[in-house]
Amino acid sequence: MNTILRKSILGVAGLAFTGGVFAGPVAAHAAYTTHVAKPVSVSVQGDKLIPHGVQGNQSRIDLNDEQTANAKAIIAATKKAGMDERAAVVSIATALQESKLENLGHLGDRNDHDSQGLFQQRPSSGWGTVEQITDPEYSTTAFLKGLKQVDGWQDMPLTKAAQTVQVSAYPDHYAQWEQQAADLVAQHWNS
Repeated sequence: MNTILRKSILGVAGLAFTGGVFAGPVAAHAAYTTHVAKPVSVSVQGDKLIPHGVQGNQSRIDLNDEQTANAKAIIAATKKAGMDERAAVVSIATALQESKLENLGHLGDRNDHDSQGLFQQRPSSGWGTVEQITDPEYSTTAFLKGLKQVDGWQDMPLTKAAQTVQVSAYPDHYAQWEQQAADLVAQHWNS
């Protein structure tokens, strides 16, 4: 094997390893299987839920009762805030990415700073107290307050709207949850 080819292979292997090291702690708490599906064009209640269409490959997880209850709590808080289905889709997709819809407490060594709750909000960043940000209604309302401050959020891709509020190190990861979030909103909005 020539030297250039060997160095190229070793370089790619090193990048793959490094990516796994950095991504590992982020995904370490997720004990659920992620199903990847190709993008699908859906129209749930007109174009309110997904006005831009789903971007990229979509992920889907099976939800337990607690996760479903958290999705319903996000929908209820969205309605209470006087916002529409699109806001609920952005909120649920964000919570799917941040916590897999689990109301996470402090994760010890696996914790990202002091991030907690459905949206992985940080008390040290002004999102509220630990008690507040681990309350699904409060944390959703706080997220929606941030979303309302994003000019034109209704017309931008979901991942851009979510990222503007969350300021994540992985700004494009929200898009993968849009289909499942839209399905959850369509299923529970009127229930």
